[in-house]
Amino acid sequence: MPLSVGDKAPAIKLLSALKGKTVVLFFYPKSDTPGCTQESCDFRDLRPKFTKKDAEIVGISPDKAEAQEKFATKYGLPYTFVPDTDHAIAEAYGVWKEKKNYGKTYMGIERTTFVIGPDGKIAKIYPKVKVAGHAEKVLAELA
Repeated sequence: MPLSVGDKAPAIKLLSALKGKTVVLFFYPKSDTPGCTQESCDFRDLRPKFTKKDAEIVGISPDKAEAQEKFATKYGLPYTFVPDTDHAIAEAYGVWKEKKNYGKTYMGIERTTFVIGPDGKIAKIYPKVKVAGHAEKVLAELA
């Protein structure tokens, strides 16, 4: 059953450490690819404004921790990344989906952002994210 606004966010160890803060949790398919790099850099560039709204940014992908660390270092991404190599988190959030590319069908991340309120409940869901302008939209709609 898909998650909805108002639902309690599925537990992630990291989220318990961020309890009481707003968390912008963005799922992306693969580190250091064009769309994912743009999205991550847009969140990086707006991070001071998210911080002013007491919001923490967290990126999640099926990449290994080493790939995420290399990606974060290469682009100066100053927020937390969570490796989800077994896609358990993506499945809990309902974003591990069947995708098609050039006639091939495979399972992967559907680019989605969740805003989780300080109470641990989902405040906003951005499904099937289009990268251009996304970080700005999320920032503008934060309470």
